[in-house]
Amino acid sequence: MFEESGSPEETPAPPPREAAETPAIPADDGAPAEAVPAKPKREPRKPKKKYTYELRLFEKYDLSEVQVHDPGLARYINLTPIVIPHTGGRWANKPFGKAKASIVERLINGMMRTEDFTGKKSKAYRVVRRAFEIIEQRTKQNPVQVFVNALERAAPREEITRLRFGGISVPRAVDVSPSRRLDLALRNTCQGAVMASFKSPKPIEECLADEILKASRGEMESAAIAKKEELERIAVSAR
Repeated sequence: MFEESGSPEETPAPPPREAAETPAIPADDGAPAEAVPAKPKREPRKPKKKYTYELRLFEKYDLSEVQVHDPGLARYINLTPIVIPHTGGRWANKPFGKAKASIVERLINGMMRTEDFTGKKSKAYRVVRRAFEIIEQRTKQNPVQVFVNALERAAPREEITRLRFGGISVPRAVDVSPSRRLDLALRNTCQGAVMASFKSPKPIEECLADEILKASRGEMESAAIAKKEELERIAVSAR
């Protein structure tokens, strides 16, 4: 006879998972708890050094010591400390915005009137910087102060305008506003320097330095001073 087959082997049950060990809560039996090690205190951060950088024009000339003696032009001559006088036409389309631009930047822009400097801001920048270095070597003074003195002397106070009476136009002398006085002085200074360098062996920076120095002394050899005297002479005859 056949032997009775045994029951199928049962698969062993998986061992029970060990219970996660939970931290034992100390019993409140009055025993002192173990001291927890204190974390080391962080050292306080040292304050960062504040580097103060003095703004100087071309990293050489201090604009805070420049004085404007003409009270009419003081409002329109901007001597705010700046290193590189280039604002990218920030005040171009704003009424009377040019009064907020640096006076040295306005000189650089005035040099760009001719075909030699049109659209060449960096070239005009180098010319003005070298001209200021020449002025400093000759006078041992702040060249910006010499430039401001030249503008004050070269700014005309009177000019003429045309008034029509019926069919006749009559010239009449009128006072010049401070803003226009400064515009005319800058324009005549730049044009005089460019004209002096035309067909001349002298470089343009030396011509500009000579024009500013002569205008600061009020000499008639300066084109800006000569133009101012001509305008005022005609205005006197038209009073």
